[in-house]
Amino acid sequence: MIIDKELLEILACPKCKGGVRLNEKKDGLACDKCRIVYPIKEGIPVMLVDEASPLV
Repeated sequence: MIIDKELLEILACPKCKGGVRLNEKKDGLACDKCRIVYPIKEGIPVMLVDEASPLV
């Protein structure tokens, strides 16, 4: 699922408040500073630190 470009521009990592980007698999939003990926479930980004996984 692809996230709307405008939404992606306003989303921020809840941990560091930095920007996020769509990961290569297009199934999560990656924060390069924190090295974590927030999942996208049913087209909705789950921006919870507890739900994030390590960036590979």
